[in-house]
Amino acid sequence: MIEPILTIVVPCFNEAETLPETIRQLDQLVAEMIKENLVAVSSKILFVDDGSKDKTWPIIYKSSLQNDRVKGLKLARNSGHQNALLAGLFTAKEGSDCVISIDADLQDDINVIPVFIQKFVEGNEIVYGVRDKRDTDTLFKKTTAQAFYKLMKYMGVNLIYNHADFRLMSKRAIQELERFDEVNMFLRGIVPLIGFKADTVYYDRKERMAGETKYPLKKMLAFAFDGITSFSVTPIRFVLLLGLASFLVSMLVGGYFLALKFSGNTTTGWTSLIISIWLIGGLQLIAIGLIGEYIGKIYKESKRRPKFIIDIDSYSFPMPLHRKNLTFADEELFAIDSRKMPETN
Repeated sequence: MIEPILTIVVPCFNEAETLPETIRQLDQLVAEMIKENLVAVSSKILFVDDGSKDKTWPIIYKSSLQNDRVKGLKLARNSGHQNALLAGLFTAKEGSDCVISIDADLQDDINVIPVFIQKFVEGNEIVYGVRDKRDTDTLFKKTTAQAFYKLMKYMGVNLIYNHADFRLMSKRAIQELERFDEVNMFLRGIVPLIGFKADTVYYDRKERMAGETKYPLKKMLAFAFDGITSFSVTPIRFVLLLGLASFLVSMLVGGYFLALKFSGNTTTGWTSLIISIWLIGGLQLIAIGLIGEYIGKIYKESKRRPKFIIDIDSYSFPMPLHRKNLTFADEELFAIDSRKMPETN
């Protein structure tokens, strides 16, 4: 059997607290898989720095100088988790047979990665890592997550239940993913659209090693809303139905008060009038806001701005040997201040 070339892509944003342990565990895992002839010797780990403000990039850069398996990709600015993940996937595909994406906090179980490889060798071009249960989540997060998946299913979006961004994709699958040219990339919904042979691997999610989650409630709500509006026009249809229902109710109420007028039983009062005005006004504002959200997405798509801009790429452009003798201070200075591609021999 020919061992596949694997690259593990790890998006990072202010992960200096967890990164040293993450690098150690992933490097040890890849070394063991190489020893067991599961993956090729040229397999790599690619860390994508998504515009971090802490020591994330110096840690990545120093590790890449000390370990040939570790590579770094530094984005020019913060582009968001999904775009950082895309930057890693598109960069890694050129030198890989398959790519596995995983978050830097390693809450996803890396011990199932060899199973991912086995599924890939069996002919699966996409392998989804699916949480077996949500025991580590709070009751609020568990409830809202389940509600989100049910809502997306109701709106006709094909999501893998309890799957985030822990997955394996073949080179061919990533090439097809690259053809999806929209700016608003909701990967959890787009990847199943590729349609290649896929399988799932179940695992138990761990507690975060250190640091704080990069997805607080505000970001989770924005992420969920972005996913809904990127894949479905059901919200607009719902507002349309709500408007039609409101119109029918107003016609019935109008007929009722018209009947009272002709019967001479009219009662002067502002309550019904004020309630009607606020109800109709609120529905109109909701409708305008929702339509504006979709128009905003069209506006972003029409500008065709790049999803990410790469500042430094040590995956495609390996660091020359003479830079491996730099002191840590020099390495950190170069890693932060350099605005050019590394020199090549």
